[in-house]
This record gives sequence, structure tokens and C-alpha cells, in this order.
Amino acid sequence: MKPPADPVRISTLGRDQLLKLKRQTGIANWNILCRWALCCSFREKTPPPRAVAGSDGGVEMSWKVFAGDQADTYAALVHKRAIADGFSDEPDGAAICLRAHLHRGLGYLASEVGNTGIAGFVERWLMNRRTDKVLRGRGCG
Repeated sequence: MKPPADPVRISTLGRDQLLKLKRQTGIANWNILCRWALCCSFREKTPPPRAVAGSDGGVEMSWKVFAGDQADTYAALVHKRAIADGFSDEPDGAAICLRAHLHRGLGYLASEVGNTGIAGFVERWLMNRRTDKVLRGRGCG
């Protein structure tokens, strides 16, 4: 499948958030953190804000580095989400969608106090899943 963006560009704010996450978690590879951020944003049902700061002074990585062995899976997810979120069906629509979700996810992850690594991310995800089930059981979701 065609990558939604190559290279993947991250703003200066995103780079700063990645540095914070790397320091807090000890996860050395930015691409891993970016994948977590993307999935964290995809978990939200609402579309992300479309206005993302420019990438001057930020980070660039190839799609292959960003997505790794699961490049086709991530590309399919981004393309599907771009349609669901109402981004343009032009080729740049998927790229804008990827960038918006990536930056929203980085904001979510970087705003967490006391991130201690991947275990903290997984624990938080499991806790959110339990909360979602409780809310759905009460007719809230």
C-alpha cells in the first residue's frame, strides 16, 4: 500500500515532546514513540485538530523507519481514518491526517505525568479499557 507520507515530518513542538518522552521512558527510538502516539490518537473517536505547526526545526523520518515491518498496516489504518475523519481524499489528505493524529497523540503522551516506560503506557491503556467497559455498561458509550 502507498505510504500516506514520505518522509514523515514532525514539528518542533513534536520533537520537544519526543525528547521529553525519551527522557521519561527510556524508549530510545523516536519511531516507536511515534507509533504509540499515532495509536493513542486513533483510539479517540473524534477527528484531531487539523492545524499543526510547521515542521521547520522538527524531525523527519522515512515512512519505512516510522512504520517498520507493519508499514502496510499503518498505511491502511491512516487511509481508512482519513476517510472516516473527513480529510480530503486527495493524496495529501492522508498525509495531513497522519500528521494531525501523530501530533495529537504526542501531546497526549507527553502530557502524562510520571511516564515510566512502555509498562506505564500499557497500564494506562488497560485502565482506559476497563473504564470504557464500565461506561458502556451504564449506557454511556
